[in-house]
Amino acid sequence: MRRSPALIATAIALPVALLVGVVVAAVIVSQSPVNTPVGLGPVPAPEAESESCSQLLDALPEELGDYTRAELADPAPVGAAAWQSDDGEEVVLRCGLDRPDQFDRAAALQVIDDVQWFEVSGAEQGIPASTWFAVDRPVYVALTVPDGSGPTPLQDITATISATLPQQEIDPAPIR
Repeated sequence: MRRSPALIATAIALPVALLVGVVVAAVIVSQSPVNTPVGLGPVPAPEAESESCSQLLDALPEELGDYTRAELADPAPVGAAAWQSDDGEEVVLRCGLDRPDQFDRAAALQVIDDVQWFEVSGAEQGIPASTWFAVDRPVYVALTVPDGSGPTPLQDITATISATLPQQEIDPAPIR
């Protein structure tokens, strides 16, 4: 019994097409980011439940440059939010914190738009990130960004803080 060339071609093409489809699907799945909830430990944040923090958290963007808003792992601290990049790097915001210990009258500040920021580098502790504190608002807001993340996360949060929280005089600690 002679088989037609079309039947033979179909018999060969179907398994090859199926194999190509499986390989393509595997590549797509492996390239898709699978971000897990961000776990945050507790830190003193006496004003985290304040109206100011509620307003800020409600106004936060879904994206900060290459970072997308992430779910927080339970138990999630009040006054916190996080974003993740496709490779799992995290940007973390905390609202309502105590005044940073290092923020005294001699501290250097950076002004971005109309928000005054105080930076605490993680380099001395071997942490590849910096935490920036907005120090001229009704509550202290901290934004921790990985080294090399670029200016976008800080700029985007600055715009949100500027639009949400009124500016006030800074209150640094006395020089020790």
